[in-house]
Amino acid sequence: MRGTVFTETMLGTVRLDTETTERRVRLDLRAEADEVLRPHRTTRARLTGRVRIAGFADDPGAEGELEVSPIARRRIRYQLAFTGDGRRLVLDGWKSVTARRPLASMTVLPFTLYEGDARVGEGVLRFPAATRLVPFLLSFRFPRREDRAQHFPPRWDGTPGRTEVWYTTLTDPTTGTGIWLHHELTVPADGSDPFAHGWVAAFPRDGEVRHARFGSAPWTRPADGFAGDKVTATPGQLAGGAGEFRWELTERPQGPPLFTFPRWSWRRPLLPAAQMLPAARATYDGEFSYGEHSLTLSGAPGASARIYGHGNAHRWTWLHADLGGGDVLEIVAAVSTRPGLRRLPPLVFLRLRRGGRTWPRRAERSAVGWLGVGRFRAGFGLPQWTVTGRTALRRIHVEVDQPAERTLTLEYRDPDGARAVCRNSESADARIVLERWWGRWRPEASWVLDGTAHAEAGDR
Repeated sequence: MRGTVFTETMLGTVRLDTETTERRVRLDLRAEADEVLRPHRTTRARLTGRVRIAGFADDPGAEGELEVSPIARRRIRYQLAFTGDGRRLVLDGWKSVTARRPLASMTVLPFTLYEGDARVGEGVLRFPAATRLVPFLLSFRFPRREDRAQHFPPRWDGTPGRTEVWYTTLTDPTTGTGIWLHHELTVPADGSDPFAHGWVAAFPRDGEVRHARFGSAPWTRPADGFAGDKVTATPGQLAGGAGEFRWELTERPQGPPLFTFPRWSWRRPLLPAAQMLPAARATYDGEFSYGEHSLTLSGAPGASARIYGHGNAHRWTWLHADLGGGDVLEIVAAVSTRPGLRRLPPLVFLRLRRGGRTWPRRAERSAVGWLGVGRFRAGFGLPQWTVTGRTALRRIHVEVDQPAERTLTLEYRDPDGARAVCRNSESADARIVLERWWGRWRPEASWVLDGTAHAEAGDR
């Protein structure tokens, strides 16, 4: 089964009921449908994107629904919720498709603004076909439908010497506090009984990083995720307590899964380990408390990921960066523990999802290049580490800073009994520069994350 993904830009004006002049409007939207779009049928898609109204609104987290029914119902309807002037508004409009004026009816969107049930304005948006038609057509993708719930059940098949991880990282938009929930199944290599354990940590903007561990608890073989020591992680829900920490969170995915390693390595575990994100972008609502602090989360951005393998690498770094506007960057750079492979430079798996497209196109590209030539490079170290790389037409430079006062050091044991140490910061800084070749290297995009990057460096 395949779905449909495309992006669209519309420009126009709106007149608020309390004003006599018009304001300019721009919508940059991404539509995701769970089926292939067929014009003769009615297709519903999720809308996300950015709404800009001059001097009134600039909301990159707009969400809504699109109904595409140009033949069956002769309309294409948009309903989009966003925040403007501190108020929650809904844009409701539709293109009335007619055979008499096919171009105009497909490109003109009259709309009304509502606050609750009250009308607050009206306007007209137009699709600028002269400049946006080609990008619009090239944006269409028909990806395989991935049910994120299928990636949550335990992978362990009874083989000794395995590690399986469910982890979630997020940032409270109100206080800037970073949150880390790590759930792990460890299966000792010596044949001992498997056990569930993990930890929770908070990284406040100002103040001490605090954490607590839970487990070890017997592994009860849950069917839909992680469960141990009264802590659970299942599709859409995270709950539990450890030490001074208590949490009950609802997760709402904002996009399809992302495979950091090659997709085949998750389905067929031939590599020492593999990582993927069932929810590469998600929002979190609920309660999270520790000590004297109590956070009520609403729309907190974050992600959930999975790891399965033989244990930790010899050395590794990791970055998750929500870049805004639906864009996300995930990096894993690692040196294998296996003899011989340990002497090789780090393998870098870098996945940049931008505008609905993922670069590099194949996960293997950043790790091995072309027959070993052109692979991406990682510079390990703390408090700073880097990743650089290029393909034929693009290159990227990533600098990550994990300040000591915002980094938590944790020690634990791999299935083979070896000691592993991770140094994690859910409030790290990152600078990312993406360039494109146009006769010479020119800037294409750049991002600066101040305390909202999620990063880790570790070794055995």
